Amino acid sequence: MTSPLRRTAVLCALLTTVGLIPAAPARAATPTPLLRFGACPASLPQPPAPEHLACGRLRVPLDRDHPRGPHIEVAVSRIRASGSPGERRGILLVNPGGPGGSGLAYAVTKRAKLPRSVQRAYDVIGFDPRGVGRSAPVNCGRMGGLFTSPGTDPVPVGGPAERNYLASLREMAGDCATGAGAALPHLSTEQTVRDMDAIRAALGERRTSFLGVSYGSYLGAAYAARFPHRVGRMVLDSVVGPWDWYDFDVIQSRALLRQRDTFFTWTAAHADHFRLGGSATAVRRAYLRVRNGLTRHPVDGFGPAEFDRAVYRALGRTERWTGLAEGLRHHLDTGRPDGLRPATPSDGPDARNYEAANRVVKCADSPAPTPRRILADIHRVRRLDPQPVLTGMEASTCAYWRHEPARRTPLGSPDAPPVLLVASAHDPVTPIEGARRLRRLLPGSRLITLGDDYTHGVFASRGNACVDDTAAAYLVNGTTPEADVNCHGPGLPDVP
Repeated sequence: MTSPLRRTAVLCALLTTVGLIPAAPARAATPTPLLRFGACPASLPQPPAPEHLACGRLRVPLDRDHPRGPHIEVAVSRIRASGSPGERRGILLVNPGGPGGSGLAYAVTKRAKLPRSVQRAYDVIGFDPRGVGRSAPVNCGRMGGLFTSPGTDPVPVGGPAERNYLASLREMAGDCATGAGAALPHLSTEQTVRDMDAIRAALGERRTSFLGVSYGSYLGAAYAARFPHRVGRMVLDSVVGPWDWYDFDVIQSRALLRQRDTFFTWTAAHADHFRLGGSATAVRRAYLRVRNGLTRHPVDGFGPAEFDRAVYRALGRTERWTGLAEGLRHHLDTGRPDGLRPATPSDGPDARNYEAANRVVKCADSPAPTPRRILADIHRVRRLDPQPVLTGMEASTCAYWRHEPARRTPLGSPDAPPVLLVASAHDPVTPIEGARRLRRLLPGSRLITLGDDYTHGVFASRGNACVDDTAAAYLVNGTTPEADVNCHGPGLPDVP
């Protein structure tokens, strides 16, 4: 027998069909954001087949927890796969690092270095993360005098210098709060990974494969934490470990001391060429003569802050060591810092955006240090070496930030597929311990180590066949190594 409830339901359905009872409105499906491609900015490099390159903009909520609020646009670039449809494996989203690195042009430059099989298999997708480049770029203005030339000594010694140092951090945080305004708490890694997934959806792909270098590895691990079932194949190169950003900066500052000692020993081994001394101790003395001289008498806006910035940049890439050593010798001979200056302005619009985005993202991602801890850590590193390089301590600014992140950014997931981690054995920018720790959060993943190597950035960068072939087989064929892979590296550079 049909129940009264069933008879009522049937009657209502019939009346609705003939129009006597209005039908309930259908729930509108959430539309997939549109991403239309067209011409790219003229500033982007051109690939060998320019017709394969296109750019677009994707509109996304500034605060993804409030999608009806203000929106921003994320700039995206795409280079189509060069192989046949049968060879295609989907999209490969790429990120160059930072935080603050622009990925729009990076898609072109990095793709040109990828193994040919990867170029044939993937549409390479670049994007400027929110707050960066052409994606609602953040501007922190003066940033506490960071762009004043010459800058104040970044290694404070004594009470007055330390108080001035903390005051500059407070001013920097205030500049960013003013410059970013309401966007400040929303320029985070967690918000960016949701933009990444919106790019995937807008391109009609079920999964995202990803290649991230340096901060890009942190971004990839955060994507795997939030969207583990949408991860295709993921290569994380020069890995940022799963530490709070300030803790990472402290670890990096110590690794830079080890790398600088290696640089002093290497320079001494080529004493006939560089003429800075025949021992590491002698080269160190020459180094300090240059820095101390620039501290007392900056030259053309080049003082201790600019010097440390140049050293920081050079220590991370061994191909820059010759230039650093020759720059030191040139300054001792002529009193000029020309050989130490970066090739591109360190205070231009791109540099200002990079430095601003770097701090805004770091301070949005993890808890802040206290001013007391910052000074204590400077004391500790100065006990290791009285003249450290503290240029990479960007997260110190977070001590005076206007908001606290709700939580530490989650990284990795046991539900994600196996990931390939790549590291240089002696990289001072992202020490290898970070890769080992992150691997624990990504079960089944493998680590490729380039031994006897001292440079930041490995896959499709160092020209090492062992690394590149292993990563290409993983990306194209899904071949995960049975165990970790150790590749033989190039050692210290030769002198031209």
